[in-house]
Amino acid sequence: MEDLSGQTVFIVGASRGLGRGAVDAFLDAGARVVALARDTSPLRALAGQRPELTVETADAADPGRAADLLKQHDPEVLVLVAGALPVLRPLTQQSWETFSVNWHSDVRIAYTWLREALLRPLRPGSRVIVVSSGAALRGSPISGGYAGAKATVRFLAEYAAEESARAGLGLTVTTVLPQLTGETALGRPAVEAYAERAGISVEEFQTRLGPALTPQLAGAALLRLASGTASGDAPAFLLTGQGLQPVR
Repeated sequence: MEDLSGQTVFIVGASRGLGRGAVDAFLDAGARVVALARDTSPLRALAGQRPELTVETADAADPGRAADLLKQHDPEVLVLVAGALPVLRPLTQQSWETFSVNWHSDVRIAYTWLREALLRPLRPGSRVIVVSSGAALRGSPISGGYAGAKATVRFLAEYAAEESARAGLGLTVTTVLPQLTGETALGRPAVEAYAERAGISVEEFQTRLGPALTPQLAGAALLRLASGTASGDAPAFLLTGQGLQPVR
């Protein structure tokens, strides 16, 4: 079992979905967890029960707050999960404002935290895990610019890894690309929309996706990456209900 006792894990986007699964997994592994979210109300009860959990409220895209919080908590593991819900419409029904939602949120958040992790820098041996999306590999035609934004998030992680290597910082930067899942508030509307688009039931669509990726499974996978026990040595991993698969 992975043991992160004595380590500080900072999770950006921790209040729901895969981020919340990560909070639970890292707490159970003995880590001190700092959970950042714009709305921290879902985490308050848990923080009252788990003194090793610190809850921070902030706009994840604010570079000043990112720099201050990294300095304050000095984590060994940084997990970037935060992002916006895409507007689920076909291309012809998107405006530029709806199409670009994830460019202004997801890309900006990844850029902000990766840049600050390099500038600080995090201590040698630290791990940064950037959660992108399986849509970055296959597209997502009714999610506006979501797939392109998530592909750029992956590129940013690769750029950060290269900058760390060039500067001799000793940081490990890994991208995780979760498959579509109906088990989260972000994924459920997309599953419903794609099922309707395909003219099939939600249940049949989910069956075609294979075993469901739950927040608990995602948390366990992120823990393996953070502890260095995941199989395969790759800069990116596809994450499905069956686990992690290296992507080259």
